[in-house]
Amino acid sequence: MALAVVAALLAACVPSEAVAKVWQVDDAPSLKKAVASASPGDEVVLAAGEWRDQKLVVRGQGKKGAPITVRAATPGQTVVTGASVLRIGGEHVVVAGLLFRDPASEISDLIQFRVDSKQLASHCRLTDCAVISTKSGDNAQECRWVNLYGEGHRVDHCALVGRSGKGTTFVVWLGDGSEGRHRIDHNYFGPRERLGKNGGETLRIGDSETSMLLGECVVEQNLFEKCNGETECVSNKSCGNTYRKNTFLEVSGTLTLRHGNGCLVEENVFRGNKARGTGGIRIIGEDHVVRGNYMENLTGDDARSALTLMMGIPNSPANRYFQVKRAVIENNRLVDCEHSLLIGLSDDRQATLAPVSSIIRGNVIVAKEYAVVEARCSLEGIRWDNNHFLGDSLGISPVAGVEVREGDVRAPTPIGRDEVGASWRFNPNSIEQTE
Repeated sequence: MALAVVAALLAACVPSEAVAKVWQVDDAPSLKKAVASASPGDEVVLAAGEWRDQKLVVRGQGKKGAPITVRAATPGQTVVTGASVLRIGGEHVVVAGLLFRDPASEISDLIQFRVDSKQLASHCRLTDCAVISTKSGDNAQECRWVNLYGEGHRVDHCALVGRSGKGTTFVVWLGDGSEGRHRIDHNYFGPRERLGKNGGETLRIGDSETSMLLGECVVEQNLFEKCNGETECVSNKSCGNTYRKNTFLEVSGTLTLRHGNGCLVEENVFRGNKARGTGGIRIIGEDHVVRGNYMENLTGDDARSALTLMMGIPNSPANRYFQVKRAVIENNRLVDCEHSLLIGLSDDRQATLAPVSSIIRGNVIVAKEYAVVEARCSLEGIRWDNNHFLGDSLGISPVAGVEVREGDVRAPTPIGRDEVGASWRFNPNSIEQTE
């Protein structure tokens, strides 16, 4: 009996785990205050309705496994509109279920993973959110919808639809304390109208000034549909990034390894459906691996060809064209693309350096109505191994490592809309697009 009493007293002295608190908020000031007061594991719930012209600041201190979660009371029914912006700071903070509708044209940056230039976020997450615009036109103000600063973030199951005007839709910034290592997955990047000039990328990781920094981002299992802003749908401008198992559907542009080295592009699906200007992968720089990708019915030429290796500029500055070195292009499948493999593309007279120390291995290209290879430079720096090409013509002189016969071109299953985007199911077909 005495032992039982002692055990009960000891148990009473052990503090129980804190019960997570739920904070209900209905405007920006109460949101900022609640998040600042919240403890790891707490939830801050945003009331349904329109949140117009408000600066939403979410800066909290969660913990790994016990984040502070800021969410819509009902996903998709907390509608952020007008000149409203979202700033995420602190660490281990999750923002979920918000709908950003028709952002004001004067906003330069809609969502930032930082409070200001000195308060960057760390290990935060944006999930199950959407930015949807029905506006059209080229506004004077350059606008970016999502901006990742800091390190270790995840953006997943979000939808970004209807972007127009100048400015990259989604940007990863590096340098000045931003270390990268983000994961961008299971998102729907919806239609974007043609801009007609540079500055219309859908996703960019880094920039020319920081292109030699490690990004180490993983971009996987996203759907890019009719993202036609410019030639570079995805613009890689840093090192060590991975692009895996994404689907590009009728995209008039390419996944471009524009700056930076040592990136991996694998098991992506590019379906052009014969839409105008649809492209694949463009390679610039050193030590890139492009393998296991599937491309079908792409119509783009030159910089929008299915597979393009660029020429380099001697002693190139950071913002120009580095020579392709040690590229590995293997086990890709190309079917009925109008311009399958272009080696030696140049849009600059100073670009005189052909690809070197590179291997094209185990690829299958079937393009019975078109030439398979277009070479605009010396191929001495290319080694061919176990490729199977079949076209109207080979396009180059016969070479060891290329067999002119049909190979295995079984198509993988692409990512579908039901696998990506916000779970509360916006309707992308309702978004008005300008041709």
